[in-house]
Amino acid sequence: MSGVLLETLEDGLLTLTLNRPERRNALDPTILQALVEATRRAATSPAVNAVMLTGAGGTFCVGGDVKAMAARGNEAMLTDDRIADLRERMEAARLLHEMRKPTIAAIEGAAAGAGLSLALACDLRIANRSAKLTTAFVKVALSGDFGGTYFLTKLLGSAKARELYLTSPILSAEEALQIGLVTRVFDDAGFREAAKAYAMAVARGPRLTLGYIKHNLNLAEHAPLEACFDNEAVNHVRAAATEDHREAAAAFVEKRPPVFKGR
Repeated sequence: MSGVLLETLEDGLLTLTLNRPERRNALDPTILQALVEATRRAATSPAVNAVMLTGAGGTFCVGGDVKAMAARGNEAMLTDDRIADLRERMEAARLLHEMRKPTIAAIEGAAAGAGLSLALACDLRIANRSAKLTTAFVKVALSGDFGGTYFLTKLLGSAKARELYLTSPILSAEEALQIGLVTRVFDDAGFREAAKAYAMAVARGPRLTLGYIKHNLNLAEHAPLEACFDNEAVNHVRAAATEDHREAAAAFVEKRPPVFKGR
């Protein structure tokens, strides 16, 4: 655990909390390195069924630490080294998107710039009613990182992604919900409890099957139809062989909730 990134594991739900509330959870090298390491561990840990990313102090994440950028100025570092350094830090977004486990962004307050990109990398996004979401990059003369252009284009289509990046409007939670940018909106009061309950319900699902579903969905983003059909057939048969499937079938017949064990 790093002081700038809090990790809590409960009943299969790993909660990663960005913990720089005094800077509204702005991203710096330390927090990004911790996030990359934490998501790598989560991707392979059998104890983790789902991951929830959130922020401390009533803010999700305002993106890169612009004040720190300004203070660094034109420090001596080769362009290629800067590119490699940034690309390594961006791995957290790829892992959130590609790991075979559901990922949930619990957005409280502001989600801007790379902070929004991290939320977009997750499978599900929930927000409190006073949340504000914006791409923000153009306002600080940056083109964008952490996959935001990719995720927005896949999620909302090219036209809407271009609007949100080129004009950078600030969206309310309700506006974000209307266009499909967030999955659910909860009241400010009790938001953390509601977010945890929502994520916990996902984490208690059939872990292996959820992984197969996510693999199908990720493949569908780029593969042709026949390849997706082939992959669905393989994963469906594998899911049918799990103990969780047998438990779900028995629970359906017995009219009771299933109890999944992740195998």
